[in-house]
Amino acid sequence: MAPSLSPRVKELIAKARIVSFDGWQEQFGDAAIAALQTADDDRIYLDDAVLERLPAGTIARSLRDHASTMVDTARAQVLEQFTGITEPGGGLYPAFRAEACWRDFWHFLRCITYGIAAQRTDYTSATGLAYMEQLYQELQVPLDAMVYGLQALKTASQRQLAQLDVAYGEAQLDPYFDHLIQALSEFQPAS
Repeated sequence: MAPSLSPRVKELIAKARIVSFDGWQEQFGDAAIAALQTADDDRIYLDDAVLERLPAGTIARSLRDHASTMVDTARAQVLEQFTGITEPGGGLYPAFRAEACWRDFWHFLRCITYGIAAQRTDYTSATGLAYMEQLYQELQVPLDAMVYGLQALKTASQRQLAQLDVAYGEAQLDPYFDHLIQALSEFQPAS
């Protein structure tokens, strides 16, 4: 059973919205931005109708449709690299902490697909990321494992697209993943 969250943690969760569509209106128009914002508000992947209107919607659809597989792959790699992380004394113990980590991987991939679909690496909010950093500090999230997992998620995504024979080179995925990997790499651990 997960413990109840403190008011501070609940506040940070609400504010840790890492996606921003500021500056996208001119390129995509109000209707597309509203659809993107609704998906982010609902914390869901973009649906086919929205993806059809975006430059790289096919790539984002492929990632969306295989998100669970890619998150499972990243999780397995984190567990292999950070042995004992889910055991007593580990950074992802007890089980609810590990589940939150895997859920964050799913959401990171969701956010990255927004950027990929629109071919915009500026899909993050500096303010939202600052709140996420505070949240991670408050919860003492193992940042090294999260960054490693995000890198593993990037590799799994590249492999997934290659297996599906989707014509999108791995170098073209790099900027979207690297943008978020760099941001998380700069988070400071809890003091």
